[in-house]
Amino acid sequence: MSEEQFVRVDRDGDIAVVTVDREEKMNALNEAVIRQIGAAFDSLRADDDVLGVILTGAGEKAFVAGADIGELAQMTPTTGVATSRLGQRVFGAIERFPKPVVAAIGGYALGGGFELALACHVRIASGNARFGLPEVTLGIIPGYGGTVRLARLTGLGRAIELTLTGEMFDAQRALELGIVTRVVEQSDLTEEARTLLRSITKNGPIAVRLALESIYSALDVNTRQAMDHEAALFGVLASTDDMKEGMTAFLEKRKAEFRGW
Repeated sequence: MSEEQFVRVDRDGDIAVVTVDREEKMNALNEAVIRQIGAAFDSLRADDDVLGVILTGAGEKAFVAGADIGELAQMTPTTGVATSRLGQRVFGAIERFPKPVVAAIGGYALGGGFELALACHVRIASGNARFGLPEVTLGIIPGYGGTVRLARLTGLGRAIELTLTGEMFDAQRALELGIVTRVVEQSDLTEEARTLLRSITKNGPIAVRLALESIYSALDVNTRQAMDHEAALFGVLASTDDMKEGMTAFLEKRKAEFRGW
């Protein structure tokens, strides 16, 4: 019998919508779900017709409410490391995805679900969204990159407080902390995500990809190395037809027609 599918991919023109669909479990992550998320993004990475991705959860109660605690409760030290490494690998691939990924967060985004959202490039939330890393209340820590990514968004002090208290907080607080960029009505969430993503995908796709590369690679090197890499990418773009088209269109006062080369 084939494995049950918990992740679906729908297409809206050049946008793909990846939905974690395990609604009866509030879209909780288990090994199968994480592997299916990874497979979906691997497929979309190779699809030249897709310029951007929206990641969301089925239903209105949860984006992803967290990890499957029943599965985690069976961990041994060895399987615990393997579980963490799997989540880190899949979520890291989303962070390094060469096309923009927008998380559309409605309802609960807790634990592993919050970590999944943090791996996306941009996050928007509905007013009913709730965030948190409650792992310490279970005697564990975030294992899918949350202790690293949250601090980069909020600053060290706030990340420490949120991680060590396990506090749950609302969408407005997430906006104030810089975790999400906008808060919208639940009924408008998906459409707002599409609008945001299309404001990105209308731009030169090579420029968008290399901008993401420059931003994320700078997190792991010193300032001089980051600047050198940015300059190299800037030079690469000068060789593209898209650069010529973008500047010509500006001078001719018309809309650019980017082709991705």
